[in-house]
Amino acid sequence: MKFEFPLEKGRWIKRYKRFMVDVETASTETLTVHSANTGSMKNCFVEGGEVWFWNSQNDKRKYPHSLELCETPSGHIACVNTARPNHLVAEAIENKTISELQDYTELRQEVRYGDERSRIDILLSGGEKNIYVEVKNTTLMESEANKRIGYFPDSVSERASKHLRELIRMVELGHRAVIFFCVNHTGIEVVRPADHIDTIYGQLLRQAKAAGVEILAYRSEISDTEIRIQHPLPVELP
Repeated sequence: MKFEFPLEKGRWIKRYKRFMVDVETASTETLTVHSANTGSMKNCFVEGGEVWFWNSQNDKRKYPHSLELCETPSGHIACVNTARPNHLVAEAIENKTISELQDYTELRQEVRYGDERSRIDILLSGGEKNIYVEVKNTTLMESEANKRIGYFPDSVSERASKHLRELIRMVELGHRAVIFFCVNHTGIEVVRPADHIDTIYGQLLRQAKAAGVEILAYRSEISDTEIRIQHPLPVELP
């Protein structure tokens, strides 16, 4: 996926009101940009670190600029735009990068389903079974014994737990169900549930696997012109 607008480089100043980030532009001006990421963004940015943002050129937006990439404390790059993952995964399915998800004839996004009034990120149909794919943006990296681990979620998330319950139900009804960790961080080598942040999610993920929910993780290649899913990663459930 090539970025629709050219990315501009700046430096992180501060984040506030969850959706707003002040950056210093190349001309040393302070600019307020919009951030689509409502999570904690833990370990995704460093004060004074480099950021990349783009101008939507939409005069109707109060803040026409949007945050896209951040330099992390480890010196890697993370894509913090949470509007990207679903489109990245759909693109990777369609171009056959994700070999595990090829038994389908129709791909739809944001389809209503489930007992808890959810929307599935991607629904693949027309194959032997419907495939329900829930996508999770994974950008929290912590190092342990020289291993760079990507954790999800980065804060307590009842919504994420609800999605696991919905996927378990889909398997019970005879469908395939997949939790897909879209790793938009250039340093992460392996994915784990963040038991130290959200114990309930970790427990549910293990229950989901035992029930037949498939767990996949792929890492993106990130540049200042393009981002694309490329590398499968192992998922550990210690």
